[in-house]
Amino acid sequence: MNQLPRIIQGGMGVGVSSVKLARTVSMHGELGVISGTAIALTLARKLQQKNVSQELIDAVLSFPYPDISKRILETYYHEAINQDGKDLYKAVPMPSLEQPEQLTELMVVACYVEVYLAKKGHDGVIGMNLLEKIQLPTLPSLYGAMLAGVDYILMGAGIPIRIPKVLDQLSKNETATLPLKVIGDTSGEVTEMTFSPSAFVKGEPLIPLKRPKFLAIVSSHTLALHLSRSDFGSPDGFVVELPVAGGHNANPRGKVVLNDLGEPVYGPRDEVDFEVIRNIGLPFWLAGGFGSHEDYLRARDLGAAGIQVGTAFAFSDESGMEKTLKERIISAVLKGLGRVKTDPLASPTGFPFKVVEIEDTNALEETYLKRNRICDLGYLREAYRKENGKLGYRCPSEPVEDYVKKGGDIEDTKGRKCLCNGLVSTLGFGQKRRNGDQELPIVTAGDDLKFIARFLKQGEKIYHAIDVLKVILGSSFKPTQT
Repeated sequence: MNQLPRIIQGGMGVGVSSVKLARTVSMHGELGVISGTAIALTLARKLQQKNVSQELIDAVLSFPYPDISKRILETYYHEAINQDGKDLYKAVPMPSLEQPEQLTELMVVACYVEVYLAKKGHDGVIGMNLLEKIQLPTLPSLYGAMLAGVDYILMGAGIPIRIPKVLDQLSKNETATLPLKVIGDTSGEVTEMTFSPSAFVKGEPLIPLKRPKFLAIVSSHTLALHLSRSDFGSPDGFVVELPVAGGHNANPRGKVVLNDLGEPVYGPRDEVDFEVIRNIGLPFWLAGGFGSHEDYLRARDLGAAGIQVGTAFAFSDESGMEKTLKERIISAVLKGLGRVKTDPLASPTGFPFKVVEIEDTNALEETYLKRNRICDLGYLREAYRKENGKLGYRCPSEPVEDYVKKGGDIEDTKGRKCLCNGLVSTLGFGQKRRNGDQELPIVTAGDDLKFIARFLKQGEKIYHAIDVLKVILGSSFKPTQT
């Protein structure tokens, strides 16, 4: 871990940054990253596949506390319920402050399994990416990844100011806490999420843990400077993400202005002062529009240790995106039809979200608008304080009447999409409803999507992670024999 990676493979979506992808990148000397978002849900659905791999079962069984792994397998290791030719996945409880113990165990085991598999068979470094906005799974997710020896934690989509202290606490097997953001709470009291390793293992011996390095994903030099001076400890480095990056983007500073396509306009106030970043004295990587060899060299000239690359890896053969969906998008891009829209409304989080549009965009949009609104996964729900003082949970993408009954503003529901179900469907694990409905995939990518042809060999429509590394690093890339 002494040598800094030149390339960080982005932690994308729900499961797009797969074990296979992260392992491949890591084996070639760079930082492979798995996505930690909704990871408990995807493990549960993987265990319900007809041809679940023995490698996955063995990884669950390798969890150091066998009573817990046994409960996970007893609950989820069976084929999805078949009803009228439709496979219906067993429901997983939604995250909450007082969630059932079963869900906490699933979160810990799922993160352990992904890191364990990504690190298997080599001595490279592996990271896990989390979203600060998705708060409730954070502590058990970190602990599970650390049980498997994760080397880096990356976190953005918010201000992850307390994560350095949390990593210090968990690495010592101490109880860790994080404040939960509660909408409309005027009591002044802090609502805390708590995770105790000793309580989790119920008297079993605690395992010594390594503290992973922490990279904060930021969109401004101001935030980087603020985090580096925090009383909770400084990050070990930064990923500086520009607005053309995929997934969630930061909102423009000041009043939001939309262009003719309905996308937020970024201006001079959103530009990053790289001199300020350099003067902090911590390593940093640039992300968003840095997907070529020339971009990599430009980033190094700016003082960066390297770059983070997401989109190029997202459509590689090793990514977790469902194969036929990936092929459709690549074909559309080669025909000049694929584009990426920065949608200010799609995400329930309130952050702009990049959505891939291909030739049948209008038809898909109409189909999505007819979707029966349902919130049954709950990762993007926000906590709010009820009139009786108790906590409740709501999401702008849930049924409108439900959201309004919970005190939400009806304006916040317009244009919202269910990212939880949509992103899981992108992996091919979408829920099929008893009424015949099937969740549609939502694909995210950066503006660099239009350039993915640079990784394809003549006449081919499939490329690999190693092709991305070769193109970006050029003659400095030395492939590892595997």
